[in-house]
Amino acid sequence: MRFQRAVVVALVLAFGLATVRAQEPPIPPRRGAAPKVGLFIGFTPAWLKVDVAPVNEFLTGTSAQPLKDNGIFMVGGAGAIYILVIKNFRVGGMGLSGSISSSGVDASGIRRDVEFGVGLGGLTFEYVVPIVRRLDLSFGTMVGWGSTTLTLRQYAGGNHTWTGEQSLYGTWPPSSTISTQRTLSGSFLTFVPGVSIEYAVLGWLAFRLGASYNLMLAPSWRVDGEYDLTGVPSSVKGNGFMINAGAFIGTF
Repeated sequence: MRFQRAVVVALVLAFGLATVRAQEPPIPPRRGAAPKVGLFIGFTPAWLKVDVAPVNEFLTGTSAQPLKDNGIFMVGGAGAIYILVIKNFRVGGMGLSGSISSSGVDASGIRRDVEFGVGLGGLTFEYVVPIVRRLDLSFGTMVGWGSTTLTLRQYAGGNHTWTGEQSLYGTWPPSSTISTQRTLSGSFLTFVPGVSIEYAVLGWLAFRLGASYNLMLAPSWRVDGEYDLTGVPSSVKGNGFMINAGAFIGTF
């Protein structure tokens, strides 16, 4: 009799435990257990700490104002898709560009404007390490091409004014020496290794903060896009430490 009661109690307890376990939500798999899948695209601002000392040395003695050395703010976009051949590995593309400038008028009334720009773009290859749910760490590099452009403008009419432009437009024949512009542009192979931390706020929205280094190699310089430019110091390029951010939409 006692044995039968024990069996009944055991069956009741087992049934009750099974009922409770059935009502509990399933335990999600570990974040790193399943490979990441999806794709995304978005906006990527960045700040590049480029060395402008070689450019300012070039401007010495020309009465042009030196460029500030507090970095270049860049904007662009990026996107990627996970490939299933390698777990948590994605391939994509990125492009960024930005510039800084200076302007000044000397004692003789000649205005000189200088603009130094950096652009880069190419393919990205990244390996993603899931940390916790929604939070990832990515390591990778961009391989592609880049450019640095030094635009030099000179205007003999001083600062531009509305009435001054009206006077110039009414002058005939126009002077061919009142305004000149030269564009010195360099093309480079570019490698941008970096690391980023990414957080998916929603299943379709994520943010990124990362650090990288922009490395430019094998320069080829031109004047106004037509003539070869030789003798450019090797230090004139867009190398530098870069901090980047991003806001992306897609599947995460």
